[in-house]
Amino acid sequence: MIKEWLETYKPAHTEDALQALREIMQEIALAGLQRSGFFEVAAFYGGTALRIFHGLPRFSEDLDFSLLEKNNDFSLAPYLDGMENEFAALGIKVSVREKSKTTITAFDSAFLKPDTTWKELIIKAVLPDERIKLTPEIKIKLEVDTMPPPGFDTEEKLALKPFSFYTKCFTLPDLFAGKMHALLFRKWKGRVKGRDWFDLEWYIQKGVPLHLDHFRQRAIDSGDWTKKTMTEKQFNQLLTDKIKAISFKAVKEDIIRFIPDAKVLEIWSAEYFNDLSEKIKFG
Repeated sequence: MIKEWLETYKPAHTEDALQALREIMQEIALAGLQRSGFFEVAAFYGGTALRIFHGLPRFSEDLDFSLLEKNNDFSLAPYLDGMENEFAALGIKVSVREKSKTTITAFDSAFLKPDTTWKELIIKAVLPDERIKLTPEIKIKLEVDTMPPPGFDTEEKLALKPFSFYTKCFTLPDLFAGKMHALLFRKWKGRVKGRDWFDLEWYIQKGVPLHLDHFRQRAIDSGDWTKKTMTEKQFNQLLTDKIKAISFKAVKEDIIRFIPDAKVLEIWSAEYFNDLSEKIKFG
């Protein structure tokens, strides 16, 4: 089944196959979490949610979740065995390790990694003439926001593999709000994440409205906004300032390995994103 699943991606070489296998593993992990009851207390959000359930045309690395209600005592541990069992039922040996906390944070994390032999065998079955390169390894981070700001809505999204199941997800306007919070306030000391800008372009092209009040609550929660209200004009000024401050050369360099066609980046510039941002709708 995994071989047939991988073949649907039509990988041309090892790197393509590794990206596809990562996404396949992400979906199996979601199935395991669903069986364990995880989505009774949490919802899926972030770039991978956008990729799997809304067709975002780029690959994504991590699985990001938010509790439905704040709970600083939450632990992923009770749900990890169910996820590991889901992989085992498909003949895949994985190691799942919860990250130990050295400081008190609002996030609980775990890492998922497959057996190298399985990865090599499945790629060889799909690409028999390919000389398999085992790097980069597939390692998926799962992260749960245990103290989320309020004001978001969720919906049930249907997945069909490895079996039919529903996943509780943030709605698109709230996914957009979360993405813009990350884009504008990510604490990366000068580094940029091109995937943020790729997603921004996608949301605008799709006409998805941004849930401004949830963005405001996220910004207040992170200490990046102190006022009780936020206007569309104030949001637009934050984005304009961000566009002025970054290098779009660095943005393109970060995103290029996650997308199939680099030509879509040729138009990217400060001028382009300023013009694009004028088309943001608010909800």
